[in-house]
Amino acid sequence: MPQKATFLSLIAVVLFLGWLGYAVGINHMPVKNTIWALTPPLIAISLALITKEVYSSLFLGILTGALLNADFNPVGGLNQLFPNGIMTVLADKWNVGILVFLVILGTMVQLMNRAGGSAAFGAWASNRIKGRAGAQLSTMLLGCVIFIDDYFNCLTVGSVMRPVTDKHKISRAKLAYLIDSTAAPICIIAPISSWAAAVSGFVKGENGISIFIQSIPFNFYALLTLLMMIFIICLKLDYGPMLLHENNARKGDLFTTGRRQQTVEESPKKEKTGRVSDLVVPVVFLIIGSVIGMIYTGGFFEEKSFIEAFAASDASVGLVMGSSVALLITIAYYLVRQSLSFGECMDCLPDGFKQMVPAMLILTFAWTLKSMTDSLGAATYVAGLVEHSAGGLMGFLPAIIFLVAVGLAFASGTSWGTFGILIPIVVSCFQEVDPQLMIISISACMAGAVCGDHCSPISDTTIMSSAGAQCEHLNHVTTQLPYALTAASVSFLTFLVAGFTKSALISLAFGILALFLLLIFIRHRVN
Repeated sequence: MPQKATFLSLIAVVLFLGWLGYAVGINHMPVKNTIWALTPPLIAISLALITKEVYSSLFLGILTGALLNADFNPVGGLNQLFPNGIMTVLADKWNVGILVFLVILGTMVQLMNRAGGSAAFGAWASNRIKGRAGAQLSTMLLGCVIFIDDYFNCLTVGSVMRPVTDKHKISRAKLAYLIDSTAAPICIIAPISSWAAAVSGFVKGENGISIFIQSIPFNFYALLTLLMMIFIICLKLDYGPMLLHENNARKGDLFTTGRRQQTVEESPKKEKTGRVSDLVVPVVFLIIGSVIGMIYTGGFFEEKSFIEAFAASDASVGLVMGSSVALLITIAYYLVRQSLSFGECMDCLPDGFKQMVPAMLILTFAWTLKSMTDSLGAATYVAGLVEHSAGGLMGFLPAIIFLVAVGLAFASGTSWGTFGILIPIVVSCFQEVDPQLMIISISACMAGAVCGDHCSPISDTTIMSSAGAQCEHLNHVTTQLPYALTAASVSFLTFLVAGFTKSALISLAFGILALFLLLIFIRHRVN
């Protein structure tokens, strides 16, 4: 049945592209800055969810975008696909920085595993963390502590907590959900984070950091997602595809599907008996190095304040600089302790690269798909829709903006791109009319962007969460989707309340009560 669905889906895409090629190439149907600009990501996402195969789905989405950009001229399509597409994305300094950061983190994970640090921490934590609930709450707590950057959060929490969650028979899909649901949501409500810096940069004509701080109580999706994790852990509630994964994990199968993600960690290389410090010391230096690297790129050592430096930081460059220094210190630490030889440390470099290849490939395709969508003018089309709807719907507008942000982030796979499109529009619409509603609407932009990012299989944060948990990517997407939609539906209603009451306290109280009652109802239905 899955093969038949895949075959029929591919046939449907080929037929659709044939019709679209006729309409664009022969009838000269306009594509740019229209709803057709959303075709590439919708094809990629639909195919990924139907076929359960992410690489070919993303590539077909990219191919669709290349053909649309070239008016279905085959030669022009190839030019758009490679020189103007994949090769341009890989030449971008920010993108390359993230890929280098991935390789460094993969290498550090290999070093910690080879030195026995991960196993020692797992044994230490297992003696102190009791039960499945304790392991899940500990994973969530660590994710909340590492609030500097979502990429850093995903990979660090995954590498540290995998031994613990495996010990307590928690599925890799559930671990990926816990990682993903603390990464972006905690970053988007932390005043000192790369996300706060990005959002503040989009608020022109206002004090960006001040606006960001005022928006935190209204960021209902982030707050309710964090609260929802506590509810489902304490209620021992699982539903949707996650229920199957968790039931299988209790029987010893942490992956459920036969397509277990192969990693270098699973190779039969002998691990040494290490200490907890063999994991803690590298992670501490990684955190310190990443923070210093980010504020350095923001000009902290050129007499800027800590907050100003974060606002002006280049996360890609800062994370590479900080993590590379942490890597050198880690190698030196292991050599001094004689935990590893120099040759063993060097062996971890290619192993770390291999471990991150799936995430790097998916990220490259996702970035290319986003560039195709941008060049077709999808952002301009969505921005026009929002701007024209800002008339007599003031009270409803936060909820509407939330839905638009969800759709845009889901289709583009990026939260930051959604901020950049919608926040300037919101500021221009409300800056002189209703400052309080402006703050609520900015929160709706951020909340919707994070929600769409959570739901999208082409989101970089979703991809990184799968990599951190070493979980099959589409397993993570399909198991997380019902949970994300639950929090999203309650957030939508809460933004409706906020649009009319303009009170964070009343709205959040409503949202918490609604979420709790909905989860109790779901638990009753599941039982």
